[in-house]
Amino acid sequence: MSVRPDTATATAATTADADPACAAAAPLPVLGRDVSVPLVTGGEVTYAALDYAASAPALQRVWDDVAAYAPYYGSVHRGAGYLSQLSTDLFENSRQTVAEFLGCREADQVVFTRSTTDSLNLLAGVLPAGTRVFVFETEHHASLLPWEQRGDLTVTYLDAPRTPQQAVDTLEKALAGREPYGPALVCVTGASNVTGELWPVRELAAAAHAHGARIVLDAAQLAPHHPVDIADLDVDWVAFSGHKLYAPFGAGVLAGRADWLQAAEPYLAGGGASRTVARREDGGVAVEWHTTAARHEAGSPNVIGVYAIASACKVLTEAGFDALVARERELIAKVRTGLAEVPQVKVLSLFGDDADRVGVLSFVVEGWNSSHFAAALSAEYGIGVRDGLFCAHPLVRTLLGSDPQDPGACGAPEGAPGERSEVGVPPAEGWGRSLNAIRVSFGAGTPDEHVERFVRAVKELVSDGARWSYRTEEGRCVPDRG
Repeated sequence: MSVRPDTATATAATTADADPACAAAAPLPVLGRDVSVPLVTGGEVTYAALDYAASAPALQRVWDDVAAYAPYYGSVHRGAGYLSQLSTDLFENSRQTVAEFLGCREADQVVFTRSTTDSLNLLAGVLPAGTRVFVFETEHHASLLPWEQRGDLTVTYLDAPRTPQQAVDTLEKALAGREPYGPALVCVTGASNVTGELWPVRELAAAAHAHGARIVLDAAQLAPHHPVDIADLDVDWVAFSGHKLYAPFGAGVLAGRADWLQAAEPYLAGGGASRTVARREDGGVAVEWHTTAARHEAGSPNVIGVYAIASACKVLTEAGFDALVARERELIAKVRTGLAEVPQVKVLSLFGDDADRVGVLSFVVEGWNSSHFAAALSAEYGIGVRDGLFCAHPLVRTLLGSDPQDPGACGAPEGAPGERSEVGVPPAEGWGRSLNAIRVSFGAGTPDEHVERFVRAVKELVSDGARWSYRTEEGRCVPDRG
């Protein structure tokens, strides 16, 4: 059974007249591209969404696909009616689409979750008892924190490397020296959510396997920008979120080897995960769990979210990653060149200026509190960025050169936001005014004008200062409206 093409499959014309080359040469159409927002100084401007690393706007094609399917929505795996069977077919076809997008091997499973965080917590729950987990301190909290929730796992946190080769060497040394020699898992990001820098995933996977360990790739920031092929990278699992991949509705993916998933107790106990349930003579219940992906998908699944992910996978594949990457590199060059012209701006980096990266950059401005600067970008220029520690506290503190024990928070300080200091304030005083940074991020839906406006705004704020006064309200820096 398949969904009627005239109702639940949006036409390719929604992406630049169905020509992938045309679609890739220009920003892919996304929701919100024409939204106007008020400026505190008066008037309105088209909103420049430059916070893709947090949540990318939904692709128009994805939204159209979901809207076309919505009237046919029904329960999955549980109904005999037409809409239920159609929805089940759509759900399982989406699983196949995601598997193809990720280059899954024949025996791999694709499990649908709520997010990258959910996926990695699921994986943490199925690890064999006694597994040694190795994770760099540079990880997002989604891949840094799940492992210690179980008392029978041992976690080794690796220091931040300063080159890709140092990352491989650090992992090699840690794995070679592990005692006792048993099951081990390496968790690594594909692209940093703070610096955007690409990590040497293939080399880290080779190092892990050479020492009898498995590896999971956090592809939350990589998958929207670069192709991710499980077989080519030779990783054991990949985790990512739909909301980073231009798909709304809160769904995620864990894809990869099935053996540990099948051997473990279900992530959640409930309907859908169980094959049969029967009363035992002692009064309890005997359960036979599924061995397919359903084992870890208990409850009614997020059909809309799953279909949205599959639709996004198709749009990006049709557009062609080669063209998407080439255009994004042009945007990255514009931002980096513009920021390099402002001596007061320091771009954060682990691997140096020449490192390949996705459209994610974090920086601090001499003499500015980062929350104050981000608030001014929003209120005075209609530009949305992120400020704080980006759910990667150890990494940002390392990049800022602060002590790991220094207090810090993802937002404005308790006091009033710091004003600009005079040009020439020593870095120890200027850069360190607040233990947070500013992040600008963009992708396939970003027009050139958005990054050009951002660069212009940074230059104007640094040279002329904010045109409005600001105050701290509930931990956020906001315009003071009297």
